[in-house]
Amino acid sequence: MKQKELLLSAILAPAVSQAMAAQAAGGKLEDGGRPNVIVILADDVGYGDLQCYGARNVATPNVNRLAAGGIRFTDCHAAAATSTPSRYGLLTGQYPWRRKDTDIAAGDAGMIIRPEQYTLADMFKSRGYATAAVGKWHLGLGDKTGEQDWNAPLPAALGDLGFDYSYIMAATADRVPCVFIENGAVANYDPQAPIQVSYRQNFAGEPTGKANPELLYNLKPSHGHDMAIVNGISRIGYMKGGGRALWKDENIADSIVAHAVRFIEANRQQPFFLYFATNDIHVPRFPHERFRGHNVMGLRGDAIVQFDWSVGRIMETLDRLGLADNTLVVLTSDNGPVVDDGYADRAEELLQGHKPAGPLRGNKYSAFEGGTAVPLIVRWPAQIRGGQESHALISQIDFMSSFGSLIHAVVPRNANPDGTSCLEALLGREGGGRQYVIEQSNAHVLSVRTPRWKYIEPNNGPAMITWGPKIETGNSPLPQLYDMAKEPYEKDNVAPQNPSVVHEMQEILRSERAKQP
Repeated sequence: MKQKELLLSAILAPAVSQAMAAQAAGGKLEDGGRPNVIVILADDVGYGDLQCYGARNVATPNVNRLAAGGIRFTDCHAAAATSTPSRYGLLTGQYPWRRKDTDIAAGDAGMIIRPEQYTLADMFKSRGYATAAVGKWHLGLGDKTGEQDWNAPLPAALGDLGFDYSYIMAATADRVPCVFIENGAVANYDPQAPIQVSYRQNFAGEPTGKANPELLYNLKPSHGHDMAIVNGISRIGYMKGGGRALWKDENIADSIVAHAVRFIEANRQQPFFLYFATNDIHVPRFPHERFRGHNVMGLRGDAIVQFDWSVGRIMETLDRLGLADNTLVVLTSDNGPVVDDGYADRAEELLQGHKPAGPLRGNKYSAFEGGTAVPLIVRWPAQIRGGQESHALISQIDFMSSFGSLIHAVVPRNANPDGTSCLEALLGREGGGRQYVIEQSNAHVLSVRTPRWKYIEPNNGPAMITWGPKIETGNSPLPQLYDMAKEPYEKDNVAPQNPSVVHEMQEILRSERAKQP
């Protein structure tokens, strides 16, 4: 771990802003004209979950305001239909299917993005930006899986990936360890309650959701999620200790927003890059009591409202500090939506006409469009005219190339292997956009999406997810081709009528697979 991380990890919370400001000093760009960049990455927010994308039963006024001041994209795609591989692609510019270790990570996974890899944060840092990651990480920490000592500074963490400052959840809220990691060490560490984590067996005497359901006073599982109990909610994996470092789910949004705001305040005098990855709308859904119990869709609706509040707090901070005009804000999601993903929160029965994936077929995990088609909003008042809608084909895999073009970064030859610059499209100018994107389902089935066509390669897997969620996988033993311009729900497989298009799509996949990683 870098020495500056070891020093910062020992600083108390009230002094964090001063530490970050000092850390960023001396890194100003010569011309001072490049924008701050904030990537707001939602979790499991579907194409139809936001009001400005047609959501029913929920108001998202802050996201609406962001869209009204910029561009709302209708054809943006995550690299994968699940969290870890999607985030890997966004931060590295490499398709996750090129590596075998980018599936959904356990909470004790070793670093999936290796320190020697070039990242989006490295790129911004190379151009004098202060950099931070706040919120959900889910890309592993430490050198090796299952060998982390959570009671000491981690030997490999986000400081090795280009982030000056980090305040993160190691994985997801439904996986242990249920503590925040600040600059590579457990935040608010409690020496009286040393932390132990295992994904193999429980610790003697520790209750579990399966054996002790009477202890689940906040949420109970609907399937799985019945191991360690933290804050009256059972999780995936086993954990002992933590003490005062343990989070309370209802306070997660407040905590990560506070740290993001503090970073912005500390670095308002120089350009900064903030990767702000919220926990909403991922399970377990247990928002703060300010939001809980108010939405007709229950906890999932409450969580969407809490996410919108988080966006509003970031925007208010930019306005208050006079930074809004020259800050490029990107809002998107890591993958498509899921309704019942392991907790008995009545999300399925309370939808009441709301369609989380909007007009699209499939959800998180799926090869159908609902798995990877995500919202994308871009706002930069100094350069982008508000109120626009763009139909350009965009992939999150291109963020490094696009932002690199914006700030005139020089990217190493072997970095960002699959990205291409879509800057013109992101800024609302004519041109830009991709000719095709590659998408990956939870079962590693690949699809090709062009502005008109969607091709899903043959797969003999089950038609439905088998472990709990009521989601179509998109698997079929036959090639699937859909004309998205005519029928975005992917109902009519027109592969037999269009053999030349099928062949073209298959050649794209062959060509991509043949490239060296």
